[in-house]
Amino acid sequence: MPEQKIDNTALEEAIEVFRADKEKDSYVKMMEILEKSIVIVPTMPPENISPEMEEQISEGKTVLLPERTKIVPCLLQKETGEKALPVFTAFDKIPPEKKSPGVIAMPFMSCVAMLMADPDKVSEIVVNPFTGIVILNRSILEIADKRRKVAGEISRGPVTKEQFRDIAHNKVSLSLLPKYLFEHKEEGFKKLQQEEGEFLLQFYEEIYPKGKRSGCRAKDFSLMTLNLSDTLQMTRLDLPEETNKKGLCYRVYAVWKRDTEEVFYYALENTKEGSMIARVMPDGRHEVVAPAPDNGAEIEAVMNLL
Repeated sequence: MPEQKIDNTALEEAIEVFRADKEKDSYVKMMEILEKSIVIVPTMPPENISPEMEEQISEGKTVLLPERTKIVPCLLQKETGEKALPVFTAFDKIPPEKKSPGVIAMPFMSCVAMLMADPDKVSEIVVNPFTGIVILNRSILEIADKRRKVAGEISRGPVTKEQFRDIAHNKVSLSLLPKYLFEHKEEGFKKLQQEEGEFLLQFYEEIYPKGKRSGCRAKDFSLMTLNLSDTLQMTRLDLPEETNKKGLCYRVYAVWKRDTEEVFYYALENTKEGSMIARVMPDGRHEVVAPAPDNGAEIEAVMNLL
């Protein structure tokens, strides 16, 4: 029986501690364990399986599903109309009257990936919704998804401390920072300009495991903001000196157009073809658009791209 293969005792204890005091340390501990856990997800009956398999699933038995079988999770609907994905730490956390046609055991981070792949359909994940509920909203899950993606990059092979730092630099400059500015627009620019390096270090903290530091300091980042016209503002961000090598983004030009409330994001990168200007789009797409000129002509080059 699958119950014998899943032991989330440590997770359940961490959840109870968090529910009791809601302190940051207890939350971090709970998430650390949860992100490594196997959880139980209620599902609809898989399509195109034999009656014998259907019966085994309904009895809670372990079943090896055919390759490419589509799994449709059962969702909870909130009073607001939003939907949530329920996950459980153990089979006995599902009340008999709430049992679904089937259940599947899967890594919690796979649940995160599933939700982030269809963000318009599901707004949050709820852990043990009928016994000691913990609600994980979109912002929490986005942070978990960032760690999942970084872990995926690292898992392709062993990396050194320096390689991890390089991955973190590009993750911040080409993904996390542009995403923040596209979402928060003018307020995002103001926060970046006011807090500068201290603000950027928060992105690195999301990427690095607890207790590990990037080694970056706030003063390693240099910002300059230019109001080029009544409607056009450009912020130049120089990343730490160690980013000036092949494969890394070393400088960013982020542009805020007040009249149209648009964000434009350009990254200068060292590639095997030389220094290039790339544009990051609001949907996360990244494309190289032009060779980078000398430092003194970069602003003009970005303006021409606008």
